Amino acid sequence: MKLSVQNSRIVLSIICQLYILLFVYAAVSKLLDFENFQVQLGQSPLLSSFAGSVAYVVPTLELIICGFLLSSRWRIIGLFAAYGLMVMFTAYIYIILNYSSFIPCSCGGILEDLSWNQHMFFNGVFIVLSVMAILLNNPEQNGKKYILLGIGGFFSIGLIATLFYMSENIMHHHNNFTRRFPHFPAVMDKEMDLQSDSYYFAGSDSGKIYLGNYTAPLQILEIDSTLKTKTIHRIKLDRMNLPFTAIQIKILAPYFYVVDGNVPCVFKGKISNWKASYVMRGDPYFSQFVPTDSSKIAFRTILKKTKTNTLGLFNLKDTTVIKFEPKLIQKQIDGVFDTDGQTLYDNQSKRLVYVYTYRNQFIVTDVNLKFQYRGNTIDTTAHAKLKVVTISSSGETKLAAPPLLVNKTSAVHNNLLFVASNLPGKYESLVMWKKASIIDLYNLDNRAYLLSFYIYDNDNKKMRSFCLEGNYLYALIGEKLISYKLRKSVTKNYQNEIIL
Repeated sequence: MKLSVQNSRIVLSIICQLYILLFVYAAVSKLLDFENFQVQLGQSPLLSSFAGSVAYVVPTLELIICGFLLSSRWRIIGLFAAYGLMVMFTAYIYIILNYSSFIPCSCGGILEDLSWNQHMFFNGVFIVLSVMAILLNNPEQNGKKYILLGIGGFFSIGLIATLFYMSENIMHHHNNFTRRFPHFPAVMDKEMDLQSDSYYFAGSDSGKIYLGNYTAPLQILEIDSTLKTKTIHRIKLDRMNLPFTAIQIKILAPYFYVVDGNVPCVFKGKISNWKASYVMRGDPYFSQFVPTDSSKIAFRTILKKTKTNTLGLFNLKDTTVIKFEPKLIQKQIDGVFDTDGQTLYDNQSKRLVYVYTYRNQFIVTDVNLKFQYRGNTIDTTAHAKLKVVTISSSGETKLAAPPLLVNKTSAVHNNLLFVASNLPGKYESLVMWKKASIIDLYNLDNRAYLLSFYIYDNDNKKMRSFCLEGNYLYALIGEKLISYKLRKSVTKNYQNEIIL
């Protein structure tokens, strides 16, 4: 039905007023809660990497379009701009609905109460209204308008698709320290009161968690994966006349290892009887170790020649054979404090990972310490921020100021690296840092950042370490051991998915 000139003007005016009301309301809502708007954009798979710019551009565009719509001279430009912006919003929602199920709405005010499908319908209605208004404004030029509508719609959809591709590539491989938090990838399951905070993770296997105890160094606490039962094992060594000062226990089933890098010495036994035999003693002294198979132990030592942290390999079948790889750990300042880190090993993927404590880097090698690649965590601290001084009277090297801690603790499981970060990223609430620890997840196969999740404090105490077993994460928080069920957003990234 063809409208009269007067009715066409009335309909056109109503549509313009609706758009002005919508855009003014949306822009003001975003600006009044600007910090939250930026956070929501930072979680978007399309806009994560551009959240800072988009947060300013979108409300500014909405207000500028309103200015065009208020002027009869520039109204047609405003209508085309409104049409293009609504097509972009709709394309954005379409990609969200088809490629993500956890991204929050980045709209303000009452529109946050709409579901994604309702929001899609809402946008569709306004697209129809904008097209109607464009055709009612100077209808004698409608032939050209159809072409412009097609070009404008194609451009708007193409722009959103391009942003999605670019943002995902930046997020996973060139991240500018913007974290992504899916909805509850790790859900608290059970907890056990250990009645002591002196426990550490010695290992896990076949649904069992093994905890060592700093105050009872030859004792192992075995806990089933459901945190229902626990058993205490007392380790017996065939030699006790050594000057032990820093005993550590590691378990790589069916074997366990008792070492003291200050002696140094290594004992090996089976978890079936918890009896360990002396297998080696002598240089070098070492500060960290991880067994990689029944006859090899990777360790970290300070090499006498260079006086820097170095990774090496013990061969328990021939204790005279010790392999050093001095080029793996790279010096920035002093070679000791600046290269501090955590040595990890995953028996499933047969990989060793060394995660630096004070810089955004980790090293990946095979089981024989053959270099594979250097990866980066998503924070921007590429150089360790330390103040190291040497005491002239004693020759000792010490830290003259508290260092900037980057990676607190880490764990590797299957093809994934879990890193508990100590730094807040962009668009993150500092309030959360007082309530939780953040774990960043990386894929060691394609070197990509995947996602992040919170491990909340318990009794005002933060997580000090964690390990992975099956589809569960186990964290030591204060005097408690707490298990967290990992959801599909995490487990779908396993090279060989584990189902328990």
